[in-house]
Amino acid sequence: MLPLVLYAVLAVLIVMPIALVLISAFTATTPRPGNIDVSSLTFDNFAAVFGAGARQAALNSLLIGVGSSIFALAIGGFLAFVTARTDVRWARFLYFVGLLPLFLPSYVGALAWSLLGGPNAGLLNVLARDLGLPAIVNIFNIGGLIFVLALYYAPYAFLLMHSAFSLMNPDLEEAARTHGARPGAVLRKITFPLATPAILGAAILIFVLTVENFPVAQIAGGGQLDTLPTYIFRLMNAAPSRGNEAAAVAIALIVIVLLVTAVQRRVVSRRSYTTVSGKGMKLRKFELGWFRTPALLIGIVYFFLSTVLPLLALVFITLHESPYVNTILGAFTGRRMGTGALEEALSSDVLLRATGNSVIVAIAAAAAGTLLAFVVSYVVNRTTLPGREGLGYLSMLPLAVPAIVLGLGLLWTWLMLPVPVYGTLLVMVIAFVAAQMPQGYQGASSSILQVDRELEDSAVMHGAHRAKAVWKITAPLLRVPLTSTFLLLLMLSMRELTVPLFLFTTDTRLLSIVIFDDFENGILQRSAATSLVYCVVIFVLTYAARRFGAEPRPAR
Repeated sequence: MLPLVLYAVLAVLIVMPIALVLISAFTATTPRPGNIDVSSLTFDNFAAVFGAGARQAALNSLLIGVGSSIFALAIGGFLAFVTARTDVRWARFLYFVGLLPLFLPSYVGALAWSLLGGPNAGLLNVLARDLGLPAIVNIFNIGGLIFVLALYYAPYAFLLMHSAFSLMNPDLEEAARTHGARPGAVLRKITFPLATPAILGAAILIFVLTVENFPVAQIAGGGQLDTLPTYIFRLMNAAPSRGNEAAAVAIALIVIVLLVTAVQRRVVSRRSYTTVSGKGMKLRKFELGWFRTPALLIGIVYFFLSTVLPLLALVFITLHESPYVNTILGAFTGRRMGTGALEEALSSDVLLRATGNSVIVAIAAAAAGTLLAFVVSYVVNRTTLPGREGLGYLSMLPLAVPAIVLGLGLLWTWLMLPVPVYGTLLVMVIAFVAAQMPQGYQGASSSILQVDRELEDSAVMHGAHRAKAVWKITAPLLRVPLTSTFLLLLMLSMRELTVPLFLFTTDTRLLSIVIFDDFENGILQRSAATSLVYCVVIFVLTYAARRFGAEPRPAR
C-alpha cells in the first residue's frame, strides 16, 4: 500500500508536470482547467524548434556550455590541485576561496557583473573614463556570459576534483619517482590520468548546468542574447502566449540534457582507476618552487572577481544617490553617498513580504522534502516491497529536466488540478519539493545506508512495531545527516529562481523573484539592496548548516 501512495505522490509532483509539457508539445492547445485536448495531435509546434530563433539559441547554448565548462574546469581544477597536492601558500584560504562562490547565487553574481561590466554605464568602464582610459569590458555578449558562468560554476569542478586528488593512491607516483621521473612527467602521465573520471565528470556536469541555466543568461545576455531557456521564457511571455511552441523547444532541451546526462553517468560510473589506497600511505606534496606565490595570487584574483568585486558593486550602487553613476572617484565627494536607498529598501513592504515568503516557503519545502525523501529512501533501501526500485528512479528524474521546463509543467499541473493552491505559497512549496527531490533522496539514501539495519530489526524481534523502531532507533541515529539534508534543501529553496518563475503572483513573490523582477524593470538600486539582504540570509543559513548540521555534537 505504501509504495502505491508514494507512486501517486511522485506522479503528481514530478511525472504529471513533465507529461503535460510532452502533451502540449504535440497538441494545438495548452492545458486548461478541466481540459486536456489530445484529439488535435500536431507536429506544427516543432517548427519553432527548427526555426531561425531556436537554431541560434541552440548554437548560443552550445558555445556557452562548452566555453564556460572549459574555463570553470580550468579555475576549479587549478584550485583543487594546488590545495590538495602542492605546498602552495595559504592552502586553507584557497580551499575556502574554491567553495565561496557556491554561497553567492549565480544570478546575484550576474546582476553584480551587469552593473560592473555594462558597455556604457558599467562601473568598471566609468572608472576607466575617470582615469582617462577607454572602456575596458562589455559583459553583454557570449564572452561575458561564459565568464560569469565560469566564475560561479568553478566550485563544482573544485569539489569533484579536490576529492579525486586527495584520495589518490600514491603507489604509482612513488614508483615513477623511484625510477627517476621528473615531477612534470609524474603529473602528465600518472596524476592527471588517474583523475580523468573526476575531470570528465565535472566537465559534463558543468556543461549540463550551464546549458539549462536561465537567470544568468537572461541577466548577462542583456535580453538580446537568446539561449534555449531564455527562448522558452520569451515564447511563454509573448502576447499571445506561445505555450505549445515553448513546450516543443523544451522537449529539445530535455533531449540534449538527457543525452549529456547519460554520458555523464557513463563517464562517472566507469571508475576503473584505483584512487583510494588501503595502505595508509600519505600523498607527497608537489613542490611549486618559484610558482608558490603566483599560484596564491591566481587564487586571490579569482576570489576578487567572483566575490569581492561583485559585492562591492552591489554596496556601491545601493549607497549611491542614484543607480546611474557618472563618476566613481567623484562619487565620494559632494555627499553623493548615503544609506537612503538601503533604508528605503529595508522598510519596503515588498522586501519584507518577500523575505517572509522566502523563509516560510524554504522552511516548509525543506521539512516536507526531507520527510518525503526519507520515506521514499527507506522504502527503496530497507524494504522488499514490490515496485520499490521505480520510486528511486522517479525521485531522480528532475535531475534530467531543466528547471525552466519543470516550472512550465508545474504551472499547467496546478492550473488543471481541482485543488485551489495556485496563487498561494503552498504551490511554491510543492514546486520546490518536486525540483529538489533528487538532492533530498540522495542525502537520505546515503544516510540510511550508513546505519546497520540489525539495530532496527532487533527492536522488531523484541516486539516493537516497525514504525516505532524507525522512530525510536533509526531516526535518532540519522539526526545529524537528516539535519544536513534539511539545511541543504533550505538553502536550495532560498536560492531558487527558475522553478517559481511561472508560479508567483503579486502576493507570493520571493526574494529571488523580487531581485530578478526589479532588475528586469530597471529598478537597479532596490535590486542591488535586496541582493545584499539576500546574501546576508544565505550567509546565515550557511553558518547554520556548518554549526548545526555538518558535524555531530561531541558526546558528553
